[in-house]
Order: sequence, then C-alpha cells, then structure tokens
Amino acid sequence: MSENKVERVLTGKVVSSSRDKTITVMIERKVRHPIYKKYIRRSTKVHAHDEKNECSVGDTVRVVEAKPFSKTKCWALLEVLEKSVAVDHIA
Repeated sequence: MSENKVERVLTGKVVSSSRDKTITVMIERKVRHPIYKKYIRRSTKVHAHDEKNECSVGDTVRVVEAKPFSKTKCWALLEVLEKSVAVDHIA
C-alpha cells in the first residue's frame, strides 16, 4: 500500500523575524463574499522554521508543512522567492 502524501506549500510575506530560527509569514488569499459577490482579502499568519536565519522582514517566501517544531511552529522555510530592499532614511 503506497501513500500519496500531498505537501502543502504556501507563499507569503515575512512580517516578523525577531526570534531565533523562527519567522512569521502572512499568507493572503481572496475569497468571494457569498451575498455581495465582492472579493475580500483574508490573511493567515503562520510560524515557520528558518534554520539559517536568512529571512528578514518584507521578504517573499515559500513555506512547506512539516512536523511540529514547537507548540505553534509546524511549517518550514522552503525557499526565499524575493528579498526585500532595505531603504536607508535620510533625515
């Protein structure tokens, strides 16, 4: 008996990377309102494991579902799709 496991892969933006080896990723999706038929943005935040601490706030990343690392962290960083551009503010 072979098991066909489907890996859940999500794409989102890093909104926090303050903890060691952990990033918070916000995944946005659009759903259609059942009555008004207008598309509404819904978001979900997930905690993901970043082994090399390579992500910073604003990066676009792809995360994959994994075994639980802690109480709230059950996603792992798959790849960094786009790095954020750091802008220095001149006063």
